[in-house]
Amino acid sequence: MLKDLYKIVFAAIFAVAVSVATSAVAAEQPRLIINIVVGSMQAGDLQRYSDGFCSGGFRRLADSGAVCAESRYNYMQTTTPVSLATLTTGAQPSTHGVVSQRWSDYVDSKMVDLTLDKSVSEIGGRDSQNSHSPRNLIAPTLSDALYKADSCSRLITIATEPVSAVVMGGRKGFSFWIDQERCRWTTSSYYTPYLPSWVKEYNNENMPTIFGENHWQGMYAADRYRNSRRSTISFPSPVTTKSSRKSGAVVEFINNYGKLSRTPTGNAAIFDFAKYALTSLNLGSDAHTDILNICLDPSRNIASRYGNESVEYEDMLYALDKELASFLGYVRTHLKSDDALLVVLTSDHGTSPAYNYDKRPKERFNVRQFEVIVNAFLSAKYGQGQWILGYIDHSIYINHNLVYEKRLSIAEVQNEVATFAMQFRGVSHALSSTAMRMSYFGSGYAQKMQNGFYPRRSGDVIVNLMPEWIELRDDVVSMSGSMYGYDTHVPLIFWGAGIMPQQIVEPVCMTSVAPTIARIAGIAEPAASEGTALNIKRE
Repeated sequence: MLKDLYKIVFAAIFAVAVSVATSAVAAEQPRLIINIVVGSMQAGDLQRYSDGFCSGGFRRLADSGAVCAESRYNYMQTTTPVSLATLTTGAQPSTHGVVSQRWSDYVDSKMVDLTLDKSVSEIGGRDSQNSHSPRNLIAPTLSDALYKADSCSRLITIATEPVSAVVMGGRKGFSFWIDQERCRWTTSSYYTPYLPSWVKEYNNENMPTIFGENHWQGMYAADRYRNSRRSTISFPSPVTTKSSRKSGAVVEFINNYGKLSRTPTGNAAIFDFAKYALTSLNLGSDAHTDILNICLDPSRNIASRYGNESVEYEDMLYALDKELASFLGYVRTHLKSDDALLVVLTSDHGTSPAYNYDKRPKERFNVRQFEVIVNAFLSAKYGQGQWILGYIDHSIYINHNLVYEKRLSIAEVQNEVATFAMQFRGVSHALSSTAMRMSYFGSGYAQKMQNGFYPRRSGDVIVNLMPEWIELRDDVVSMSGSMYGYDTHVPLIFWGAGIMPQQIVEPVCMTSVAPTIARIAGIAEPAASEGTALNIKRE
């Protein structure tokens, strides 16, 4: 009798213990995941500009989160769509298939756009015939994985540019970007047949236009900045430039979208819309984990236009830091508990140095000249024709139909182009697609080139430029897209969700971001994920 009583009591205690443990596990899973990608931010920026940061922005995340000191992309094609796909799928470009924003289709020799889709229309914008969709994405994203685990989860992605919004979001949920003509938030009919009422309400308040009417003015006195280079902001006339970014300088801009996309105001507009989305949808308010993806495209545009040595870039980071602090404060008030929130802050890539030590611009690689000369070389060797279809993001696309017409070997022509490309100033390496398909490179530059190679979309010959060389483009002094540390080494911080302050000094591949978030959220990692989830200490 007494034994039976003990059994009953023990069973009751065990049941309570299991219930408490289950509740504890459930409580550890965040109700809201916020992924913030700062365009063209290098890992060293957190330390370099820390004296100008406030306590609630970058410092809050770095001081009380898990900071990965050696987080790097392990491929050459460090451009925004490629890296956003890597962050959200947990896979290398060789697996997720995003190698560029455009590529040449080998069947009909026509250019394909990663997100442009003529079968859908823009909702709430003026372009009713062409819009964007994720149809060309191959690998599922983190948002897709969360939706598969819980279809009641809300998935929101925000960026000023449609490519960033579509790639970062994936196939499920909603992706929003700014219509260039009307400077209003819009989306695609792929996601919804009509613009959600809360987005209409925000647009009716004309907030993007209000932001666009403000001027970019330095936050601090001139002697507060570490950087010394100041650029004159030039636009097509009629634009008035009153000064060159000294303290108190005011610069006028040609239109609202240009203002939003190339000044700190753009980052402010994105965070403001994110706050509105958070409140309107009441994200993180129930038992279903939600995701809010934020891609800060304006910071990338500022870095490419002025260089990361400029006062403009530094001033943008200080302004961004204050916006981040305000946003984090708003989110924490909304959720009431930091344990219910997981914030992941990183970057899509860094950016190249813009100037030499003697203050002269870095040398540039003339893409158009390169295409013409390579085409002339092949014409002299094999006969006249349009041999080169294009050069896109370090990839040379050869006209396969012409090769077949002349009964030549694709591999032979590729090797001829790769060998010839090595004679150009600024070219460090050139590998043919045949070499990358037939060989395995376990380390070094070839491994990084192979990791960024997807046979169905990558070019016939991949070209790697020498360190600090970039392509010649108008109004661009700095670019990403290389295998060098200034592009591959980026900040990575995990904060909230019971994460303890810690420094992770071991090398971290950026394919680890998605599976790490999935582990913390208690869901399966995205299907194509190749990365290893990090062992982050949590309370």
